[in-house]
Amino acid sequence: QLQLVESGGDLVQPGGSLRLSCAADGFTLNYYAIGWFRQVPGKEREGVSCISTSDGSTYYTDSVKGRFTISRDNAKNTVYLQMNSLNPEDTAIYFCGADIKCSWDPEEYGYWGQGTQVTVSS
Repeated sequence: QLQLVESGGDLVQPGGSLRLSCAADGFTLNYYAIGWFRQVPGKEREGVSCISTSDGSTYYTDSVKGRFTISRDNAKNTVYLQMNSLNPEDTAIYFCGADIKCSWDPEEYGYWGQGTQVTVSS
């Protein structure tokens, strides 16, 4: 069974940093585009960042450009989301999804993890 597992969420003060991890169990992440999404209660899942499989291109939603960085470690079969300069608007459950190509539409992703909570508050 193919599974994604997110980790790294925590409570952090505004201006702080976190690194989220998306690990795979049962398949090789290098063969998939990996997207990070976030969701708050009552709102739709929002695309945050994506890294492609073909050429490693990276994509970011405007609100996180310059603050978040997505990367792969193929040896560890893990994708990371480094989040800096966090603000309260970044508070959400963060999910990673896997599919053949990057998309901002969560419906395009075939595999998801269970999510990890990020809370930015003083």
